[in-house]
Amino acid sequence: MSYLKPVEFVQTMIDTGEAKLCTSTRDLILRGTMAGIILSLAVVVAITTITQTGIGIVGALVFPVGFCILSLMGYDLVTGVFGLAPLAKFANRPGVTWGRILRCWGWVGLGNLIGSLIVAYLIAVSLTMNFSIEPNAVAKKFIAVSTARTVGFENLGADGWITCFVRGIFCNLMVCLGVVGNMTARSVAGKITAMWLPIFIFFALVFEHTVVNMFLFPLGMMLGADFGIATWLNFNLIPTILGNLVGGLLFTCVPLYLTHARTAPALDVQQDEQEQLTNIEPVLSSK
Repeated sequence: MSYLKPVEFVQTMIDTGEAKLCTSTRDLILRGTMAGIILSLAVVVAITTITQTGIGIVGALVFPVGFCILSLMGYDLVTGVFGLAPLAKFANRPGVTWGRILRCWGWVGLGNLIGSLIVAYLIAVSLTMNFSIEPNAVAKKFIAVSTARTVGFENLGADGWITCFVRGIFCNLMVCLGVVGNMTARSVAGKITAMWLPIFIFFALVFEHTVVNMFLFPLGMMLGADFGIATWLNFNLIPTILGNLVGGLLFTCVPLYLTHARTAPALDVQQDEQEQLTNIEPVLSSK
């Protein structure tokens, strides 16, 4: 079968989390950098299509292409390892410590930031002909979006911070479902479908994603948006990171782990035994 049962793919989640903790620093940074590059380009595609069509949902439909590509290439987003890495600790895998988990989060996040900043600068150069002309329609859209989601939150004070945090929770609930979706199928088409659906939801509802925001807001500032690094960090990136951590770990990965890795195996054994008895009974009755 091309579809894996939850009990099967949850074990893959645990194994994947452990593997990431054993990955070298070089590879964590490299994979994180490439993930940041690809996801940032997907944001450009989405914003460009929204600007061209005037329809936000079109951007949400095309944005998941970046997530699917980076996932199939085995690159890492810090939002994904927020959810997967601690599962190895919960499963008592040998040698797994919270220090190693924090190390993994840190290096992957650094790689994501490096990749996002590289693309932000190059896209700013592309949209302004090396800063020689005024921002075009797409560039102006980046400025408007980045300003609304920093200065807009800052103007609301604590209410804006909490709003961004909550949107971060919802975002990584969906994104980690996308990460898990890559593990639920054996075929490439099945993997892409399972990943596309939750990523579409997160982008369509304008939730806050750490790596997207590592690209979007520096690009806005490079293009001339009227806010600074402190506003971006305090009223967007920090609450987004915290919200993504809560959403990915507590709302997605932990529930799957608790119900399918901790309690479900015994139930599955009972179901398999029942199925075997059901298959045997017609044979016995025919003799």
